[in-house]
Amino acid sequence: MFENNETRIMGIDFGMKRIGIALSDSLKMFAYSHKTILNNSTTISELEKIIKEKNVTKVILGIPNEERQNKESKTSVIKDVKKFKENLVKKFGLEVELWDETYTSVIAQQQILESVNKKIKRQNKDLLDMYSAAIILQEYLDSIKRNN
Repeated sequence: MFENNETRIMGIDFGMKRIGIALSDSLKMFAYSHKTILNNSTTISELEKIIKEKNVTKVILGIPNEERQNKESKTSVIKDVKKFKENLVKKFGLEVELWDETYTSVIAQQQILESVNKKIKRQNKDLLDMYSAAIILQEYLDSIKRNN
């Protein structure tokens, strides 16, 4: 188990079917892709395992930018993300911060194209969700570094 000072921050790319998970290193400088879980009845227990195992103390949850999204479907996604945030706070008592996820999927897709050789792996949506979560978290970590 981790010592008290080896805490981590979790990044989440929320989706109706899948949820991408990323974690920071213990120094909270770098984000790395961890895994993708299905968004279903086991989601909270899956997250609980990761939160306990990795000693997570804060969650950065990606949310679509409301100003950039005009479609009703995006409004629904925003509501779902906010509800998911409430559930996380209620269940785990962690600080959960919403973070603009604009362009993270595009950036993640480009990273996958550049780093993964096999076409079948490049088309793997689990990879896209994990990479997106890592980008969300890295943007947050970088903003903390800039402001300190």
